[in-house]
Amino acid sequence: MPARRTPAAGSCAGRPSLLCRQRLRAALGRRPRPEALCSLAASEPGKRVPGGGRRGDEAAESAGGHRESRRCAPGPGEKRSGRRVPGEVAAKEGSPASSRGAQELRQQLTRKQWRNRQKNKRRQNNKFKASSGRLLASSVSDNPPDDQRGLTPGTEVPDRQTPSLRQRLESRLDAARFRYINQLLYTCSSREAAQLFQEDPEALAVYHRGFALQAARWPERPVERFVHYLQHRPASLVVADFGCGDCTLARSLPNRVHCFDLAALDPRVTVCDMAQVPLEDASVDVAVFCLALMGTNLREILQEAHRVLRAGGTLLVAEVASRFADLRAFLGALARLGFRLTSKDVSGSHFYTFELRKCDRAEAAKAAEEPRGLALRPCLYKRR
Repeated sequence: MPARRTPAAGSCAGRPSLLCRQRLRAALGRRPRPEALCSLAASEPGKRVPGGGRRGDEAAESAGGHRESRRCAPGPGEKRSGRRVPGEVAAKEGSPASSRGAQELRQQLTRKQWRNRQKNKRRQNNKFKASSGRLLASSVSDNPPDDQRGLTPGTEVPDRQTPSLRQRLESRLDAARFRYINQLLYTCSSREAAQLFQEDPEALAVYHRGFALQAARWPERPVERFVHYLQHRPASLVVADFGCGDCTLARSLPNRVHCFDLAALDPRVTVCDMAQVPLEDASVDVAVFCLALMGTNLREILQEAHRVLRAGGTLLVAEVASRFADLRAFLGALARLGFRLTSKDVSGSHFYTFELRKCDRAEAAKAAEEPRGLALRPCLYKRR
């Protein structure tokens, strides 16, 4: 009869494997610190240390064995799934001793533990930089530079704002002032506009700076079209430029050009109200309104142009396309004022241009009151 196997014998047979697994877990759970590894590598080989550790070559061999048994098997220069192990990056930075310690530490950590360790280091560095920046800003605000704090009267105090920021703020301020002045010119009469520039001469410079910035973004400039038109006409023609601005016509043509505006940007400009220009009757051949029909008294301004033009003289008009609510009604009002349409160009997306001829005075006298449809929409801006 076979011998029965007692429970004590079965437990003794399975005990060695259980003890081996427990020792292996204890050995793998031991994670020596980097300074301990450096001291072990520098000590004499073959000697035992407290706690069961070994020094020198034996410690390196045991570390290599653990490295092969763990998941982070690749070494500092190896790759896993096409990605470089962070230990290689750490090994390239710092001195050889620190890189060697970082490599050994990297070999003892899993990939996730190594990433968490690096993330914590970056957080600490960023926190230190932020706190140092706040301390510096508070010290600057608490201790403003003045003569009582070590600055002599001849010392230049550094500017708080950068030039680029200051320039942006100044350009925004000029743009806002230009919009305000431009809106005033569209919503008041020519007499009120002339009085505005007489009381504030600086407003003219602000207005023309803003106008130049806007004109730089236009697809075309209507005044250049009028220059091209007049260059192919006889140079003996006398031109009256209402709202001349920077006198582009006078500078580009050999003709005699009378320049009128509400304020003078050029010595050739005659400052006056556009409804009362200092010219004799029937003294000019061409009258030009290039974006200059801005006042609310359009009838008076156009009647003044009719007065100074000779019989059969030419009226050139260029205006913003969005100002025309009813183009046919506007041209009909001009006809009642004594101007007959010769040609027009309304194909542009921004501007419309017209060429008209002066008719007889008897036909112009029919417009005793302001004709219906003569008004143009003002250029208003949205509130910001």
